[in-house]
Amino acid sequence: MKKVPLEKRRTVAIVGHNGSGKSHLLSTMLVMKGLLDKPGPKGVDFDPVEQEKGSSVTSHVATFEWADGRFSFIDTPGFGDFMGEVINAIYVSENVLMVVNATAGVEIQTERYWQIAENYGKPIMVFVNQMDKERADFDKSLSDLKERFEKKMIPVLVPIGKESDFKGVVDVFSGKAYVYSDGKREETEIPEDVADYVEDLKMNAIEDIVELDDELMEKYLEGEDIEPQKIFEALKKGYLSGEVVPVLVGSAEKNIGVDILLDKIFEIGISPNEAKPYRAKMEDKEIEVEMKDDEPFVGFIFKAAVDKFVGKVTYVKVISGNLKAGDSFVNMRKETTEKVGHVYVPVLAKQEEVEEVSAGDIAVLLKLNEAAVGDTLAHKDRKLKIIPPEYPEPMYSRSVNPKSKQDIDKINNGLARLADSDPTFQWEYDPETQETVISGLGATHLETMISRLKSIFGVDVEIGKPKIAYRETIRKQAIAEHKHKKQTGGHGQYGHVKIRLEPLPRGGGYEFIDQIVGGVIPKNFIPSVDKGIREAMKKGILAGYPVVDVRVVLFDGSYHEVDSSDISFQIAAIQAFKKGMEQANPVILEPIMDVEVFVPDENAGDVTGEITARRGRPLGMEPAGKGMTKIKAEVPLAEMLDFSNKLSSITSGRGYFTMRFLKYQEVPPNIQEKIIEERRREMEEKK
Repeated sequence: MKKVPLEKRRTVAIVGHNGSGKSHLLSTMLVMKGLLDKPGPKGVDFDPVEQEKGSSVTSHVATFEWADGRFSFIDTPGFGDFMGEVINAIYVSENVLMVVNATAGVEIQTERYWQIAENYGKPIMVFVNQMDKERADFDKSLSDLKERFEKKMIPVLVPIGKESDFKGVVDVFSGKAYVYSDGKREETEIPEDVADYVEDLKMNAIEDIVELDDELMEKYLEGEDIEPQKIFEALKKGYLSGEVVPVLVGSAEKNIGVDILLDKIFEIGISPNEAKPYRAKMEDKEIEVEMKDDEPFVGFIFKAAVDKFVGKVTYVKVISGNLKAGDSFVNMRKETTEKVGHVYVPVLAKQEEVEEVSAGDIAVLLKLNEAAVGDTLAHKDRKLKIIPPEYPEPMYSRSVNPKSKQDIDKINNGLARLADSDPTFQWEYDPETQETVISGLGATHLETMISRLKSIFGVDVEIGKPKIAYRETIRKQAIAEHKHKKQTGGHGQYGHVKIRLEPLPRGGGYEFIDQIVGGVIPKNFIPSVDKGIREAMKKGILAGYPVVDVRVVLFDGSYHEVDSSDISFQIAAIQAFKKGMEQANPVILEPIMDVEVFVPDENAGDVTGEITARRGRPLGMEPAGKGMTKIKAEVPLAEMLDFSNKLSSITSGRGYFTMRFLKYQEVPPNIQEKIIEERRREMEEKK
């Protein structure tokens, strides 16, 4: 692959709602370049899980030359469950191509991905795809875009015909028309039935564009002719600033308008040296890193895949400098140095080896020892960390257990490597519940990860609902004592304690107070009492959950000069604590989450009602962007385990939420009875 000047490079994230035809669009581009045999999403979605599901579950990168420059396209999944892949693609791209289904217009994920692109200051271009399908409507799609997003939508290409009669496009600004046959285009006259339509759109577009430039606006108002080049420059300037969204149209399946789309992205799209700098940290200072070839190397890992045969495959966006075979860099997270054996650029599943990559390029590196998504790779003379994007918290959890105990190490290794490849996927082993819990952005996300666990690492797992980490505590003061006395043939055992249990405020933990006077219990046995109580607190008397928020005062007892021992006082303390808990009005505590739910305005009432029905406490609502409301609430974790599916049902997939642990709170008596009964059944099953 030839060297290309910085200003001739374009990185483009292809995003859009599921079913908008993103993967088909990329495949058509690659067929045009001779890099794929035939178009269709299966040529792009080469992951075995994708082949099975029939849709993208990960991003795919393809680099190829176009005109006198080079494109790197990142095709992304349309399901909201794979939001992390979309965020990373947008973050490392200078341009965002939003693909809209001409039969559906603006859809749920279109809105969410648009917001992400705006959050990171990325200019957006729209391709209205599938104009050949039944009920395809360019005008309605354009109207939807104008209504949903407060931007100047500038039609650059408009269709000739629609549905089965869709056969070509008109370039609004050049006035040239093209019809297609088997993917080959031929210039033609603008059809009479669209000539006036094109002229109206052109005049409206010019009015929108000149508003961005005072000099052009003045000329326009005075009736002067404006050079087409000036209009183009203003259009590109507006695109770069995010004020203007160029809208194009075509059909990926029929290969209509795709070649012109590539031309327009190349002409209007921005290069790395025109893009906003990346934010980074060097020591304690925040700095900006511009994409330049003549600076020391800095790269950002935005994608990491695990290949069954190759091993770890790492995708790096080169932020600055260049990288070639034999170079070394520092992984700033692990502070380890690695040497590059070979440097590749990606073309879907294939990699083309190159001598070097430079700022703005996407590189593939194989078998790095330390590499996770979000890591910064830097030259030893420029040790800085690129500030990674923010990812949604994984809120959908399931427990997983290997079907074979021999697979315990394999499952831990597999989950760790999958977590390295996806910052929205987490896992942890909870020693308290003795479960491995995986968390992601939805059921499809976790199903995909479990499929990969099996196909790549050969681990079969059983999936269950994660257990809730309940706690037990007391509600009133109680006094208890226990005398442990055991006589054997030799030395006996003797330990005697009197303790007072007192409730502490929520979050108080555990306090032990020694009030022994007169040596009734020798000082060397006091720690034994404390140790015994701590042991007893590991399992409460109601359902065997850990005990919290208790103060224990040791105020009396007795000992035997010969038979007293460390273990005797531990046993006495354990039994005394259990007796004390029985008298101290024990209760089960449950984790309460601080929840923020983002929903369309029209669904706010229904979602608030659902939260209340789940024992939640709504705290208020506030606007969260155009047409969206944020609901704040406190909700028990036990009620949130299946909330994601219900929220999706109420909001037709447009709602989402975040949550974090807030506090522990007493459960109602009827819920406590259910918890105790369920725990009893669990213990019986284990016997």
